[in-house]
Amino acid sequence: MVNVALLGIPHDENSSYLRGPAEAPPLIRGELISDAYSMWSETGIDLGAAGLLIDHGDLRFDGDIDPWSLIEREVARVMGEGHPLLCLGGDHAITYPILRGVRPRYPKLTILHIDAHCDIYDAYLGNRRSHASPFARIMEEGLTDRLIQVGIRTNNDEHRAQAERFGVEVIEAARCYDLWRDLRKLDISTPVYISMDIDGLDPSCAPGVSHREPGGLSTRQVIDLFQSIEQPIVAADIVEYNPRCDLSNMTALVATKLLKEIAGMMVKTNRG
Repeated sequence: MVNVALLGIPHDENSSYLRGPAEAPPLIRGELISDAYSMWSETGIDLGAAGLLIDHGDLRFDGDIDPWSLIEREVARVMGEGHPLLCLGGDHAITYPILRGVRPRYPKLTILHIDAHCDIYDAYLGNRRSHASPFARIMEEGLTDRLIQVGIRTNNDEHRAQAERFGVEVIEAARCYDLWRDLRKLDISTPVYISMDIDGLDPSCAPGVSHREPGGLSTRQVIDLFQSIEQPIVAADIVEYNPRCDLSNMTALVATKLLKEIAGMMVKTNRG
């Protein structure tokens, strides 16, 4: 049986506008184990089966160690157990140190990044660790072979220059009529890392985010995208859910649904 590791990374100190994503992991877990819902994925995986989900709890950022070093170290430790890893953020800045922990295990890797924003500023408001900058650091260090961004609808000149510089493949939201078709055209041939920013969804689906951007993807589109992946999904993050902006835990439930579908596909794609 393929197991899936779960790790909470409650860190939002590099958010540029509102705090709150650090509070997300316990709320997502609460929806996951709620008696109101099934723990089965649509792909037929019972995430409630004994031992399938290995929950490593939440990291604690109360010591002297640099948060980035702690995230990288703990991700590497958990991945050393040999299971695909799903991280719950936190703001999007955490994706960079997560990838530093993941990349040494995978000499070939493709990132599938779902977001309203490119998050590839060289620095945002002078902060090179900003949640608007993780993919600049990731591409500078060669932490992936390919970066595919889906659902983007806030492109500007700096983003386009950075995408050209790093060879980023961008599928803007206006082109997302058939994500399954577009993904098949991309011909992914390596293990996959999914970075799921909740604001990649339209605010009507997920209002609990700091930066609402209308015109986004539906929950169904994103799930279909995940279910079209044929290569092993070896790690993932779900980030930028802000409970302080949520309505009746609606976004927590959506984040949990995405967790279940990513985890189910991790099991399916990593079977021998």
